Amino acid sequence: MNQLSDQAVTANQYGTADKLNTRISIHDKYSVNRQGFGNWISEHYRFPDHASVLELGCGTGSMWKGKRKLIRRCSRLILSDFSAGMLEQAKETLRDESGIAYRVIDIQDIPYPDHSFDAVIANMMLYHVPDLPQGLREVRRVLKENGVFYCATFGENGMMQYIGSLFSGYGIESHVSSAFTLQNGKDILCPYFADVETDLYEDALAVTDVEDLADYIYSLAGMSDLRKLPRETVRSVLAGHMADGVLRVPKEYGMFIAR
Repeated sequence: MNQLSDQAVTANQYGTADKLNTRISIHDKYSVNRQGFGNWISEHYRFPDHASVLELGCGTGSMWKGKRKLIRRCSRLILSDFSAGMLEQAKETLRDESGIAYRVIDIQDIPYPDHSFDAVIANMMLYHVPDLPQGLREVRRVLKENGVFYCATFGENGMMQYIGSLFSGYGIESHVSSAFTLQNGKDILCPYFADVETDLYEDALAVTDVEDLADYIYSLAGMSDLRKLPRETVRSVLAGHMADGVLRVPKEYGMFIAR
């Protein structure tokens, strides 16, 4: 894909919360690790008292729901997204929380002065950035001297790759972005940060209703070839790989902590 088509796909996927909510719901319903990825991510945050924090690509804001204690550690918390529609959903999700500002921001052009934030967060979004080096330069610029950058992502051996393998007999390929993954993320971050830690989240899906997994598949931009198959075919293939009424789907997620 060229940069323009990449941006068009991202706008289609994240212009509103519908497709993202479909993807979140399957994790909520079937994840083996009941801690939850969002809870695991937030446990890594080490904000100083009165921290100034910027989140890029906040999505629906669901990762902040129920995190009042963490929110109150911040003297300034800005949740931002490239999509104005997604920000409206975040405001609704967090309508009971105070002290949060919401802004439409492009990571490639962050509208704040140098050394503005104790922490910058960019979870599950760096692989969408058309000019990632520019985005990382901007993150580094707005971080304070001892600031921390938190960025979660997926690996190259996770859900979409597994699902694609189930349909290899149909000539299906899963078009998964490798722009920023657990395998290459550290190398990408190292030119901009002196220290980069990696932590992995152990999990899988145990799916008991293939209709839910089919909905997930049809919400994904990277599964365009698979969506051309009749839904009944998709359901039949998924059901054929169930064992004792369960389809176990591997997940590969984690995060980088860069200083």
